[in-house]
Amino acid sequence: MPLSRGEYYKIRGLLGIALIMNHDHVGRLFKVKKSFAFVLAAAFLFGTMEVALKLAGSSFNAMQLTFLRFLIGGICLLPFAMFDLKKRQYRLTVGDWAYFFLLGFVNICISMVLFQLGVMRTNANLAAVIISTSPIFTMIFAQFIVNEKFTAKKAVVLILNVIGLIIVANPVTLFSGKSAVSGILLTLVAAVAFGLYTALGKKRIEKIGGLTQNSLSFILGSSVLLVVLLVTKQPVVGGIQLSTLPLLLYLSIFVTAIGYYCYLKAIEVSGPSTASITFFIKPIFAPIIAFAVLNEAITVNLVFGVVFILAGSLVSIARDKYI
Repeated sequence: MPLSRGEYYKIRGLLGIALIMNHDHVGRLFKVKKSFAFVLAAAFLFGTMEVALKLAGSSFNAMQLTFLRFLIGGICLLPFAMFDLKKRQYRLTVGDWAYFFLLGFVNICISMVLFQLGVMRTNANLAAVIISTSPIFTMIFAQFIVNEKFTAKKAVVLILNVIGLIIVANPVTLFSGKSAVSGILLTLVAAVAFGLYTALGKKRIEKIGGLTQNSLSFILGSSVLLVVLLVTKQPVVGGIQLSTLPLLLYLSIFVTAIGYYCYLKAIEVSGPSTASITFFIKPIFAPIIAFAVLNEAITVNLVFGVVFILAGSLVSIARDKYI
């Protein structure tokens, strides 16, 4: 029996809707896969950071290594930053440059120099777990800097992370003198400073873009370290040899440039909540890599501490209606 014209148009309309829905589903699926790939890549690269820093620390001093890796990393990100800035049709102001300088000073000159010193004074796996708690400090600072409300959910995240941090640091070994207290404290202060850097970064990141913000703040922060290195007559390029160059390039290009690029692309594709899973996965990767490369033991308190920190990370990315 032939279809009437009305029935024909109904069927054609339904088929069209089905095709559109299927296309949207495929698009969402591709977006999820793309985001997961960026998150996984960033988490792995960031997870190798402490081991690489510890190995490189035997050839370079803390300030020199931080200067080199962020200068090279910032320059590597610069072409992508300029392209993104052009796409946004935004012209940088004097205030923006002052803002980049502040970000670079807090992140590079304070947080990352202290972190390098901390890594050299404690285990790489412990340093990795402590620095992964920086989001809790971001929440605290963001309340005052960008007026983000400190909600009940954030309080739960804070409590879980503090418990995890205490378990990881293991007060028993701290007070008995069996653990490097200075390394833990330096890494903790680095995490606080990185939390401040992230909170400060929220002020203009939507307008300027993460690539530009990170690239230029890396370069400006490194420039300050260069001045300090020259004034204090510390080595700037000393220690760079054929034997140390691969590790330096890995830290600069892969960990600093590509790692941050993947993290920022994850934010672009799926938003900051999904991208923050990077720091949820990093504490899992880091102890395994430290065990494989440096033969650092994965202790019971480290495992339990990571569980609490991961629980806090899960709560932080959960939807508000569930908390």
